This record gives sequence, C-alpha cells and structure tokens, in this order.
Amino acid sequence: MAEKKLTEMADTDLLERLNESKEELFNLRFQNVTGQLDNYASIKVAKRQVARVLTELRTREIAAAEALEGSQ
Repeated sequence: MAEKKLTEMADTDLLERLNESKEELFNLRFQNVTGQLDNYASIKVAKRQVARVLTELRTREIAAAEALEGSQ
C-alpha cells in the first residue's frame, strides 16, 4: 500500500504519524545506548521524519493564521 504524502494527510493523521515517529526515534536511541542497534543511519532517518511532520504542521498553522488575518 502506497503511503499518502504528508501534504495530503489530515491533521489528526499527521499528529498520529508524529507520535509514531517520535516513539520510533526513542526506541532507536534506546537500542543505540544498549548496543543493540545495527543500522545507525536509521536514527537519522527517524529524526528527518519527525522534522518533516513538524514542518508540515507548522506550514498549516501559518496558513490558517494568514487566512484568519486576511478575513478580518
């Protein structure tokens, strides 16, 4: 199943994705500390995923504020 792009997802789905990504990042960091992590690059990928979701949420927040400001 192909995943939707972040721009096509609803806000609730984005928040759910953010929580999942943060949990994955936490688990990867935990595995790294305990010496169980084999692929160190996966930490970088997880950090980028969190950043992408946060960026999309912030973009929507700015757009909503501008729309509200423009309607007054």
